[in-house]
Amino acid sequence: MSTASSNPPDLRPDLARARVTESARPGQPTIGMVSLGCPKALVDSERILTRLRAEGYGISPDYAGADAVIVNTCGFLDSAKAESLEAIGEALKENGKVLVTGCLGAEPDYITGTHPKVLAVTGPHQYEQVLDAVHAAVPPDPDPFVDLMPASGVRLTPRHYSYLKISEGCNHKCKFCIIPDMRGRLASRPAHAILREAEKLVENGVRELLVISQDTSAYGVDRKHDTHPWKGGEVRSHITDLAGKLGELGAWVRLHYIYPYPHVRDLIPLMAEGLVLPYLDIPFQHAHPDTLKRMARPAATAKTLDEIAAWRAICPELTLRSTFIVGYPGETEEEFQTLLDWMDEAKLDRVGCFQYENVDGARSNDLPGHVPDEAKQERWERFMQKAQEISETKLAAKVGKRLEAIVDLVEDDAATCRTKADAPEIDGNLFIDDGHEALEPGQIVTVEVDEASEYDLWGRLVN
Repeated sequence: MSTASSNPPDLRPDLARARVTESARPGQPTIGMVSLGCPKALVDSERILTRLRAEGYGISPDYAGADAVIVNTCGFLDSAKAESLEAIGEALKENGKVLVTGCLGAEPDYITGTHPKVLAVTGPHQYEQVLDAVHAAVPPDPDPFVDLMPASGVRLTPRHYSYLKISEGCNHKCKFCIIPDMRGRLASRPAHAILREAEKLVENGVRELLVISQDTSAYGVDRKHDTHPWKGGEVRSHITDLAGKLGELGAWVRLHYIYPYPHVRDLIPLMAEGLVLPYLDIPFQHAHPDTLKRMARPAATAKTLDEIAAWRAICPELTLRSTFIVGYPGETEEEFQTLLDWMDEAKLDRVGCFQYENVDGARSNDLPGHVPDEAKQERWERFMQKAQEISETKLAAKVGKRLEAIVDLVEDDAATCRTKADAPEIDGNLFIDDGHEALEPGQIVTVEVDEASEYDLWGRLVN
């Protein structure tokens, strides 16, 4: 990375790289793709590649074989911007013909100021502009007898799971975040369009649907929760109704980026019934009301603890994941200690933590009381120690239990799996290191847990 970041790479979602590995026919115009950023950006990359594939372009697995390269960038943190600039520079060096899109594309002068040789810059989810830029750089040359779009489109995830984006944008005005400036206000997709996409994914072998957006629990607010025809009836553009219908498709359904609005409690019975995975990914960010106020976030932390207790009463196996920021401007030692105490009470299952970084254009940059880097690092270490202790205790309690797990990868020494409590890439794994040779990715198996560490489990297959 070209500039230093205070956040470890394995805790930063903006460092997820993905490249496709599809072969092209001889003479076919080919495009390479480097996809940086969160799962929402990954879905954008898949849509761009699917459109290009349908127009007759091949997808190159490397720089050398590509007629041009698209870099889908992240701009969430200044360190993420640096990573994006580095990826653009690498593509320019290795290929020379580079088109830039994604969140950082909302700042074209920032990109061209460092890399003036890029061919085009487009912003997030500007699919038509990306296609226009590709056409200008590499004219299409489709063969109607050969170039057929795959039924499920081009995917950058393994065949057995897929991200399902249900909306764009966000109506929140958190002072540390510039996502609304880059991606706009909440814009929800029609419910029947989401269900149709999900149905096709499941028909093509997807066993797990990962529902994503900027604010999943706000889904449909902008549409005034309108209704749409579906399967002889109607479905409302509301997260509870949508989740219930997704749960009827026969795949695991995992909900990400849920804000703890009051109606979230209506999702918990769906989890208790088995329609939706008992898993909520909620970005709490902090626990002290003064810190949350400076963040421009909801500050009812005591009520949040009551909500968590009520959710667990309905669905005891519920897994809660969250992310937090330490060292936010003005954060005192007392405020940080409140966060640690809150963690002791909430006992979240999966936790990530960022050290605060200024982001160009964020209102938090101008707040007084910026915390020294040494203090941020020290607080981060204390927070992660607390989170690790909670995780270790929770996982140890699973030893001896039988859990369902989905197989992600089968190698000679072990099969890497995930339980219902584990999202891909960001949570832990369950490893099977005996009798796993016949397993295949996408299988859902029953495993008896016989060992646990701070973040992972080991177990044996149950016949």
